[in-house]
Amino acid sequence: MRLLNAGRLVAAVLSLTTFVYLFVHDSWRADNLFLVPDLILVAALAVAAALPARHAAVALPVAFAYAGGVLATSVASYAVRSELGLPSLAGAVTALALARTRRTA
Repeated sequence: MRLLNAGRLVAAVLSLTTFVYLFVHDSWRADNLFLVPDLILVAALAVAAALPARHAAVALPVAFAYAGGVLATSVASYAVRSELGLPSLAGAVTALALARTRRTA
């Protein structure tokens, strides 16, 4: 149960920081290829974190896997420009590590 609660907390933090990032970096433009995937990431993590324990145990790894994929793609887009997207990298590593968690309940 502690792992499930930790997963909920991390999902909420990752969801909130991604949402705030959209405002801080003026990412609400129509030409932002990551806008829709980021919004899905925010919603998936928030919903999974809010579900009852039985459903959250299934939904959190799926939401973390999706978030890891979106954030890993973001890291790759920074790398193509010879930059390091450290927040995206940290989020991707965290999300993918939690997506691998076998037992969350």
